[in-house]
Amino acid sequence: MKKRVGQYLMDCISDVGVDKVFGVPGDFNLTFLDDIISRDDMEWIGNTNELNASYAADGYARMKGIAAMVTTFGVGELSAVNGIAGSYAERVPVIQITGAPTRAVESAGKYVHHSLGEGNFDDYRNMYASITTAQAYITPENAQSEIPRVINAALYEKRPVHIHLPIDVANSEIDVATPFEIEQRPQTDVTKYMTMVKDKLQSADKPVIITGHEINSFKLHEKLEQFVKQSQIPVVQLSLGKGAFNETSPYYMGIYDASLAEEDIRNYVDQSDAILNIGAKLTDSATAGYSYQFDIDDVVMINHHHFKMNETKDTEVSLVDLLDGLNAINYVNNAEFPKFKQPKAHDYDLTDEPLTQETYFKMMQDFIREEDVILAEQGTSFFGAYDLALKHNNKFIGQPLWGSIGYTLPATLGTQMADTSRRNLLLIGDGSLQLTVQEISTMIREKIKPIIFVINNDGYTVERKIHGENAMYNDIKMWDYKLLPTVFGGKDEVQVHDVNTSEAFQKVLLQIEAQPDTMHFIEVKMGVHDAPHKLNAIGQAFAKQNG
Repeated sequence: MKKRVGQYLMDCISDVGVDKVFGVPGDFNLTFLDDIISRDDMEWIGNTNELNASYAADGYARMKGIAAMVTTFGVGELSAVNGIAGSYAERVPVIQITGAPTRAVESAGKYVHHSLGEGNFDDYRNMYASITTAQAYITPENAQSEIPRVINAALYEKRPVHIHLPIDVANSEIDVATPFEIEQRPQTDVTKYMTMVKDKLQSADKPVIITGHEINSFKLHEKLEQFVKQSQIPVVQLSLGKGAFNETSPYYMGIYDASLAEEDIRNYVDQSDAILNIGAKLTDSATAGYSYQFDIDDVVMINHHHFKMNETKDTEVSLVDLLDGLNAINYVNNAEFPKFKQPKAHDYDLTDEPLTQETYFKMMQDFIREEDVILAEQGTSFFGAYDLALKHNNKFIGQPLWGSIGYTLPATLGTQMADTSRRNLLLIGDGSLQLTVQEISTMIREKIKPIIFVINNDGYTVERKIHGENAMYNDIKMWDYKLLPTVFGGKDEVQVHDVNTSEAFQKVLLQIEAQPDTMHFIEVKMGVHDAPHKLNAIGQAFAKQNG
């Protein structure tokens, strides 16, 4: 069957479940975009800029399993680098497609616009090499091998890929011989590793599992919970990967953030004689500046392409195979362990006093319901939200490893477009909002209905807690945030709220519950120096780490 290369590419992307494509038009991708908007199984979501498109694609992929975005060569391509690097760091598969100049222009070395004016056309592709797991320069001759190769790499590695698509290639016809197929990789025999793990567990008095973001990336929640149920080993989560384990499970202990963890959890983990690190990374922000007290060399590392126990290492084995291997182990833990303490409902007083971070998050805990998608922006929002107790079907999204402020607002566009039936709660601060605020316009245009809580505490609070509490570089210009929906064309489509006390906040939360079929934008005013307890502590740890 004859098809244009652009059509074939989008057929393959549709086959892996993508039905929304994010990006920004440019002259090197315009005719290719015609192949997207003409489809019945796919929708083009034009963003306000390419950085926001990359964040939106990341959010979509965290919900759907993979995403696609399109930029133009050079200027658009490089604007997306930050978001794609974040997807690489946190294992989120995004297909980044760059519409490029024609092969004739490239072969002639012409000084074309959006280039560096040196006649080179591979500079930007080289820049992507370190932040994508696979790259491809598409031609009519290699389209049916290269396109499946990179898409399968994204699926297998759960990381972004980069496709360079000259616009004349996108428009070229090819004979499609075979339909796209998801590659089934051969299973690795992990029996010898599992024998080692079982021996360690059987000799242990206090085993524990630390889990994190790779469970979310590879969607291995059921396999992990199956292993926990049969082994009865208690589980702690890192903030990097919250939601990796069912927080209603009787084997869940809570969040482990090293020196900041609850005392009984901290003591149990730090004194454990058999720590299984499953799908987690012990980063500085997740461990309060590496303040754990166990020996990292004694930890059994069970990650994608990383099994390590004592001197045994394997950098090829997949996390899926390792989880399957764990589920074949015959072992049952008998040790006692601290149980997760579910928060008390209505554990606050409603007053007309200024609202504090502590009360705000306690009230947010009561507001969360089953199926909610919760996005917490790096800063006060994330460090207050990662201690929220999740219901079994909640989805929690943050970006604590890459930590690019402004990420969650466009990511909310992506998560909500991925599943419009679920309620999305965005928790973000004013400093972060100012970086990517334009994407509210796209939300209004697409008629989605997230609930956006903006903490207005006049500046970069997360930076204040690290250094420069009163420094002018941590200040921002005060905006009239309540006018933003009107500025972006949503005067009659967005409910706007303004609160600064717990009494006022409670009234707004009740109003949101009563009006679920509209977008809500809530400005929540708080003190400049008020911050969640854990942010204060993390700030001190980062300050010490930075010297």
